[in-house]
Amino acid sequence: MIGYSTLGSNDMEKGKAFYDAVLAELGGKRSMAIEDKMQFWANDAGVPMFGICKPFDGKAASVGNGGMIALFAPTQTLVDQTHAKALAAGGTDEGAPGDRGGGFYGAYFRDLDGNKICVFNTPA
Repeated sequence: MIGYSTLGSNDMEKGKAFYDAVLAELGGKRSMAIEDKMQFWANDAGVPMFGICKPFDGKAASVGNGGMIALFAPTQTLVDQTHAKALAAGGTDEGAPGDRGGGFYGAYFRDLDGNKICVFNTPA
């Protein structure tokens, strides 16, 4: 049902480098780009994409309170590795990897623009 999601970025080049490193842990590769305004990543063609963009209105990108993007990882090990990669790439910790109850294993970080991201795994 979801085609893609985007987060605003105030520095597209730094944002691209950050997400190249972080999303590689989940098999994400750069997919579609729209000039210097948007960059998307995906695992395969035809699956939901994740992207960053310069806000259309020309104003600075800002963080929404309560907004978050959650990225699925096929294993708990990949949750751990993706969280570690995000911190190594300059992100900030918002919750170390661990069991959050009911079999939900997640970790939280903020990207270089302050956007909150969850990477998670759930039992099959």
